[in-house]
Amino acid sequence: MLGCNKYETFDGFTQGTTYHIIYERKGLFSTSPVKMKGEVDSLLAHFDLSLSAYIPNSIISRINRNDSLVISDPYFVIVFKKALDVFQDSEGAFDITVGPLVNAWGFGPGRKKDMDSLLVDSLLHYVGMNKIKLIDNKLVKEISEMKLDVNAIAQGYSVDVVSKYFEEKRINNFLVEIGGELRSKGTKKNEVLWKVGVDKPFDNNYIPGQNLQIILKLSDCSLATSGNYRKYFEKDGVKYSHSIDPKTGYPVMDRLLSATIIAKDCITADAYATACMVMGLEKSKVFISERDDLEAYLIYSSESNDSFKTWQSKNFEELIWKEENTQDF
Repeated sequence: MLGCNKYETFDGFTQGTTYHIIYERKGLFSTSPVKMKGEVDSLLAHFDLSLSAYIPNSIISRINRNDSLVISDPYFVIVFKKALDVFQDSEGAFDITVGPLVNAWGFGPGRKKDMDSLLVDSLLHYVGMNKIKLIDNKLVKEISEMKLDVNAIAQGYSVDVVSKYFEEKRINNFLVEIGGELRSKGTKKNEVLWKVGVDKPFDNNYIPGQNLQIILKLSDCSLATSGNYRKYFEKDGVKYSHSIDPKTGYPVMDRLLSATIIAKDCITADAYATACMVMGLEKSKVFISERDDLEAYLIYSSESNDSFKTWQSKNFEELIWKEENTQDF
């Protein structure tokens, strides 16, 4: 009995959302869930001190305030380099300098403004990753008013950070989920693959897992979903999504409702899910079809806007859990 392994779970709050973790505990004398939760909470708190724009003394907040003494830490450097790669790959669809626009439209820590074409055009001058550089771990801006928003990539990276914690403890079977973004390794009990759901993208579907579009079976990969059905506002009968196009300065208007990306790590999945939402349905289809390192599941509205339709990448079918499978979800 002393050598038996069992699966433990614990959860908590971070980054304005929840996290849930399941892992295999090797033997009764291995680290307890209570201690591991404390260590994970401490790790995530330290992570926020780097990348949370809602914490005034975080590194990114100090960068946004043009604090001349701030130096980037490893968390920020990794996020910046990945963001630059995705910015280049997506031809600017993904851009962490979109912060001033995100705030002005009311989707960030700043106060929502009354937007018009003149204000949008003025804020566009502060957008573009080609206008910033990381030199000796210090961010250099062409324009001091530029502000960074890493919400579309940092949460995915936090999943990778926590996953690395479990790997360093030589835990081979776990599932880490933070705010809907997740990373799986190995299997769950009885060597069954991890099964996770993708939510239906209808308005006000605020409870993850309550209304599922599809169930996937995963192992040794990461998943992130970006959508316009939870963060939006309506004005004069027009719905404005939180996906801001860095090129136009306006919320994206497209039939694409959600993009689920599967990649090796969650920082990659998170960033490209956002890029797809900005690119829109047709460009995303072409973009994903040309990538061997990404799988995607896109949900979009019909032309009459009365039903959902889906598109999936060529190898995605083998990840879908079939209802006739005898294993419980």
